[in-house]
Amino acid sequence: MTASNVAAREPVRPNEPLAYRVNEFCRVVGLGRTKVYALIAEGKLATIKIGGRRLIPREAALALIADGGE
Repeated sequence: MTASNVAAREPVRPNEPLAYRVNEFCRVVGLGRTKVYALIAEGKLATIKIGGRRLIPREAALALIADGGE
């Protein structure tokens, strides 16, 4: 399942962010920072960088959960 497939099925709710900061993603998903950065380094979790801030797009977060981290 790709991020675009997940995004197509999940409507964006007004109160949900389009992207998460790493610390926020860790809190929401229940993973530690070390694990999240490992998933990023392994290419299993897509990120974007805006300025000096690394963000995890909502679609990437949903895809990671749907794929079980694989």
